[in-house]
Amino acid sequence: MSRAFGLLGAVFGFIALGAGPLGAHHLHLAGDMAEAFETGVRYQLIHAAALVAIAVAFERGGSGLLALSGWLFVAGQVLFPFGLYVFAVTENHAWALVTPVGGACYLAGWALLAVAFAMKRP
Repeated sequence: MSRAFGLLGAVFGFIALGAGPLGAHHLHLAGDMAEAFETGVRYQLIHAAALVAIAVAFERGGSGLLALSGWLFVAGQVLFPFGLYVFAVTENHAWALVTPVGGACYLAGWALLAVAFAMKRP
């Protein structure tokens, strides 16, 4: 599991770092759309780092809650930033409806991560 989360975290981080300059310099997005794109990049990068942290935590002894937290972050990574990227580029508001589901996955992932660490034995 640590390998999967580490790899996915690295891939999502790579995508976020590529998407940032793309959105800022090459897509020529209008005000609100540029903001939406930037929000997607920021959240993707934060949760890429969180996935890498989960991978490291797994190396020290994983749990089912830790795994579920990681998979919720992965689902959030697919739904939240990519929903915002497509919304910003196409201005199709239907894509903006995907982002709350991704945000809920992120929130549930953070909650389960807290529980997993609270239950971890010293």
